[in-house]
Amino acid sequence: MTRFRIGEAAGLLGVSADTVRRWIDAGRLVAVRDELGQRLIDGVDLAGFVREQHEQADPASETSSARNRLRGIVTAVTKDAVMAQVDLQAGPFRIVSLMSREAVDELDLRVGSVAVAVIKSTTVVVETASLGRKTA
Repeated sequence: MTRFRIGEAAGLLGVSADTVRRWIDAGRLVAVRDELGQRLIDGVDLAGFVREQHEQADPASETSSARNRLRGIVTAVTKDAVMAQVDLQAGPFRIVSLMSREAVDELDLRVGSVAVAVIKSTTVVVETASLGRKTA
């Protein structure tokens, strides 16, 4: 069974450790204490919490077949005569999008704007990371 420390869960969720502690204290997320008294979150419980949060997300996301939606803040916009590059920071993720300058102007994308990166892909590579702790 995979269990995560509060800091590891926070990193996966893109929030602070204090936010995860508040969710645990409020009963929104379940944690158990190990033999050293540190709180651990079961991987299955964390996955369920993430799914629940997604289901409560912006209802406008249901109007598209794309399910990969990352809300964040625009950190850079570089435009030339025809094309533009928009950098978006969504939690721990940096998203870079290349689009027409016209699209950037129509969306009024500027540094500091809130935007949603919608990702639709035919190929998704999934890798494992040694973030979780396995216990018997």
